[in-house]
Amino acid sequence: MSSEKVTSIEVAKKAGVSQSAVSRVFTPGASVSPKMAEKVLKAAEELGYRPNVLARSLITGRSRIIGLVVAYLENQFYPDALEKLSNALQAHGYHILVFMVSNDEDNIDKVMGELLDYQVDGIITASVGMSNALAARCAAAGVPVVLFNRGQDDERLNQVTSDNFEGGRKIAEFLAAGGHKRIAHVAGWSGSSTGRDREAGFRAGLKEAGLDLVACTDGMYKRETAAAAAREMFSVKDRPDAVFVGNDHMAFAVMDVLRFELKLSVPGDVSVVGYDDVPLAAWPSYDLTTLRQPSNRMVEATVSTLLGWIEEGSQDVQKIKIDGPLMIRGSARIPEGWPDERL
Repeated sequence: MSSEKVTSIEVAKKAGVSQSAVSRVFTPGASVSPKMAEKVLKAAEELGYRPNVLARSLITGRSRIIGLVVAYLENQFYPDALEKLSNALQAHGYHILVFMVSNDEDNIDKVMGELLDYQVDGIITASVGMSNALAARCAAAGVPVVLFNRGQDDERLNQVTSDNFEGGRKIAEFLAAGGHKRIAHVAGWSGSSTGRDREAGFRAGLKEAGLDLVACTDGMYKRETAAAAAREMFSVKDRPDAVFVGNDHMAFAVMDVLRFELKLSVPGDVSVVGYDDVPLAAWPSYDLTTLRQPSNRMVEATVSTLLGWIEEGSQDVQKIKIDGPLMIRGSARIPEGWPDERL
């Protein structure tokens, strides 16, 4: 069996067409007749030919690869969102190259600097920030960046998030309407815009209802940290009667501690509300009331923004916030007459 690669010249000769015709058949969006495409694809299959995408990118200046940078996948929101991003980009003829990073500036800059060396057409960061120096480097290289589920005060960077402030405010309104008076918060990581904005909205909503937090701690978006926070918060005599947890990943840990370690009833003793609405939230084991991040719309906006820069030459920076509904389930007391936003 020969190890030599089949060339486009050989495919053209077998199909009885020009080499440029073969190139057009394997170029997404290129104009080619169905009859021509059928002949070329048949010849390519018989010869075992596959086009050299990287070589073609040197000619076109486009790799049709999008770099995707993500800090962690433990939170169930991200595998689901990444799958949706990948599918949406593939529908437009792009593929993703995933890089994992730890969430510190030096590591992020190092990894994203390496990512630029792959000649990607654009970059999506999922809950990852970036330094001003790296943002400038991306801009100089003509590589557009969209921050997904993370905000940053940099006029060069596009960003798509849920409306985290309004989501936090909405949860506060829900818990206050349920008659709760001793309300706690296990916040998301204070180093992230999502954690800060959700907490700010939650505090604002409580203030509107004449309430304040009786306890608050940074859960760091980590399951173990959130569990430790729950043990400390709810092991006191005057324990909270409700808690808003900054994302579902942490909320599951909090619920497990309340029910199985502290033997408290949810929602009989404590109402629990999360944020994200990952698939596990709807499972009967948790039945978690939570603020849904509209991931389908967030993905659509992210892809639309990125391709607008790549394919249409857009220079308009987008700062998009998308409101999501509160998904009412069984983990929190439901105020009488409370409207169900899912309807």
